[in-house]
This record gives sequence, C-alpha cells and structure tokens, in this order.
Amino acid sequence: MSRFAFTKGAHDLGGGAWAYLQPDGGWGWSNAGLIKDGEACLLVDTLFDERLTAEMLAALKDAAGVSVKDIATLVNTHANGDHTYGNRLVEHAEIIASAASAAEMDEVPPAMLAMLAAQAPNMGALGAYFLEAFGRFDFAGVTFCPPNRTFSGTLDLRVGDTEVRLIEVGPAHTRGDVLVHMPGQRVVYTGDILFIDSTPIMWAGPVGNWLKALDLIQEMDVDVIVPGHGPITDKAGVKRVRDYLAFIDAEARPRFEAGMSVEEAARDIPLGDYEAWGEAERIVVNVDTLFRDYRGDETPANVMQLFTLMASLKA
Repeated sequence: MSRFAFTKGAHDLGGGAWAYLQPDGGWGWSNAGLIKDGEACLLVDTLFDERLTAEMLAALKDAAGVSVKDIATLVNTHANGDHTYGNRLVEHAEIIASAASAAEMDEVPPAMLAMLAAQAPNMGALGAYFLEAFGRFDFAGVTFCPPNRTFSGTLDLRVGDTEVRLIEVGPAHTRGDVLVHMPGQRVVYTGDILFIDSTPIMWAGPVGNWLKALDLIQEMDVDVIVPGHGPITDKAGVKRVRDYLAFIDAEARPRFEAGMSVEEAARDIPLGDYEAWGEAERIVVNVDTLFRDYRGDETPANVMQLFTLMASLKA
C-alpha cells in the first residue's frame, strides 16, 4: 500500500518531485507531476480542460511555491486530451512530447469532444455513457497548444541539477507513450502506461510493447511510481497491471481463433477479480486492439463503435 493518500491535490514525493492527483482516476481524471530544483521547474502533463489545469497550477503554487512563469518545460507523456488540453496555460514553457505523440494529438481536437458533448443528449445510450464519462469537463473552453519540441527514443534533460530521462515506450496505450524517470530520486511518472485500480485501455498496442514497458519499470531502481490514473503505487501495482494485460491477451487469442466477434469475446471473457476495477467495460477496446493485431490489421480503431459497445456492456 502506498504511503501517499489518494486525495485530490499536490503531494510532496521528496527530492523536488511532486504529484498532482485527481480521484477517482476514472475517465478523464488524470494525474500530473512537477519536478523542481531551485528555480528550475518541469511539469509532467496538464489536465483535461483549462479550468482543471488552472486549479492544479494554483495548488502547485500554494504547495511547492511554483508559479506558472517558473515552469520552463512541460512534458506530455502521450497524446490524450486528459494529459494535454491544459497546455496553453503553461505559456512560458517549452512543450516536449515524442514525435509519435505529437502526430497523434491532432486526431481528437477538443472541438470534436465539445460537439459530441452538445449532441450527447440526443444520442441514446451512447450519449448517456459519453456524458457519464466526460460530461464534467469543459472542452468548449479549451484552446489546444501542441508541443514545440519532439524526440524519439530517449531524451536526457536537467532540471537545475536534477537528472530527468524521457523514455519512449510506445506504441502501447497510445502511439507515443513516454515515461519520465528521475533516477536520483527513484521516482517515475508513467503516464497511462499505468492505470491503478481502473482498467487499462489499449488504444494502440501491441500488447507486447506494453508488457515490455511494464518490465522496464520493474527493472528500474524506483520506489515511487506515479500512474496516469489512480493512486501512487509501487512495483506491486505494476505487476497487477501486467497480469491484467497478459490475462486479456491469453483469453482473447483462443476466442479470436474460434471466430468470435469482438463483442462476443468481450462478453465471454470471465474477468474475475478484475471486474471490480473501474471501467471494466474497456475490455471491448482491449479485445478489439488484440484482434486487429492478431490479423495484422493496421486500420485505425472505430472509436465511436467501440464507445457504443462499451455503453452496451456497462448497461
């Protein structure tokens, strides 16, 4: 069990490392981080809208004494809006992401989510599910600001005298996932390579890459692990996520070979204890990604169809 409570706000991890947590860690309720050494500051991710990001920046100023003008660098761990839509508020920062993430960020602009939110009341079960997941976020108020520096592989940075290493481990959750590792402090920010107490969602895959990313975290000399969603964890939490992904892969393969559809397989797989994790219906997306990988199909996922299936599974 983590020594850090899963409560909203800024948490001092020691050694200049901070986490900003948002319970309950479900759809859109992501975590972020701050690295501070003297006057030098790096922010790890922003939040799903500008209101929430402004609230986070105010909390970090109160807790860590860091104002937004002090943040010289912002790292986006991946492309999803719940880790990037507040970028504009960090107006003085160089924004860094993997090249693969930067290319993916244009695909789901906030205006699209704002339009879906407006239409959702007329979209039946899908609309109700969309509003349950995303109805508390203000997408219409977002002006997206993309990265202005990209990299592939690894990138070594210094925040004051603190060593920070960016490690690209995608495609996995998305096409360009990045870990932010502070070796001297034994801390790693994982982005959505880790969901703790909620169901991981594999938009990109392949699952083998995600398992390798988790193995890499297990090999690191770290004892504080900040997930993209959920409470701060340790290597036992990493193992639980790895076990889930390996389980879904093992269960999906024979159902694929038996000719089941994605929906049939998702309904047929017995989740056992994983049923208690939040958003268990995400198994639909995971099975779809696995099936496409088994076929060697590089066609992008039909996101609207998958959300329709998730809404049906949860009903």
